[in-house]
Amino acid sequence: MNRYKQLAESVKFSRSRNWTRLLEKDDALECIGAGRSAFAFRVKETNLVLKVFFPEFKRIAQAEAEIYEALPDHPYFPALYDSGENYIVIDYVEGLTLFECLAKGVPIEEEKINEIDEALFLAREKGLNPSDIHLRNIILTPEGHIKIIDVARFKQIKKCTQWDDLKHAFYTFYKKRYFPKKIPVLVMNMIAALYKRKIVRPGS
Repeated sequence: MNRYKQLAESVKFSRSRNWTRLLEKDDALECIGAGRSAFAFRVKETNLVLKVFFPEFKRIAQAEAEIYEALPDHPYFPALYDSGENYIVIDYVEGLTLFECLAKGVPIEEEKINEIDEALFLAREKGLNPSDIHLRNIILTPEGHIKIIDVARFKQIKKCTQWDDLKHAFYTFYKKRYFPKKIPVLVMNMIAALYKRKIVRPGS
C-alpha cells in the first residue's frame, strides 16, 4: 500500500456540528493544523505535509491536487507529491503567515506585496482564478521568500476581491509611517469578521 495512503487511513476523528476531534493517528504524523475541511500533519523526519480531508470535503482533495498540478513549477507555491481520495501530500513550508507577522510586529515590505502579485499572475496564466487570498495562507519564510498555500478555491468562477482589498489596506494604512506595525490578534479577528459580513470594505 502507498505509504501516504496508509498514513491517511491511520487518522481517526469524531465530528460534531461545530468541531472535529482527532482520536488517532500514526506516530509518524505531527498535527500542525485543523481547518474547516481537513487536518494537516507534518510527516516526521521529512519536509512534507499530509492533508487529510473530512468525508464531506473529499472532493476538495481531488480539486486541490488538480490545482497544484496546474500551478507553475515555481517556488511561490508548494509542490504536490501525492494525492488520494481524501488526502494530498505537499511541501512543508516553514515561516510566519502574514497574519502572524502583523501579530508579532514583523515588517511586511512592499517587495513582498509585489511578489504575491507576481505569484497570482503566474497562476492566472495557467488558467486559474486565485481566490480566497488572505493573511493566513501567505507565508513569509525564514529566508524572506513568499509562499502561497491553501489553493483550493483557485478554480472558482466568481471574481474574488480579497487580495485587492488587502493591498488597498496595505497602501492606505500599513505603509503610513504612523500606522502601527504590530496589531493585536483580537483586532485583526474583529476586522476579519466585519469584512466577512461586508460591514467593513476598502474606502468605507
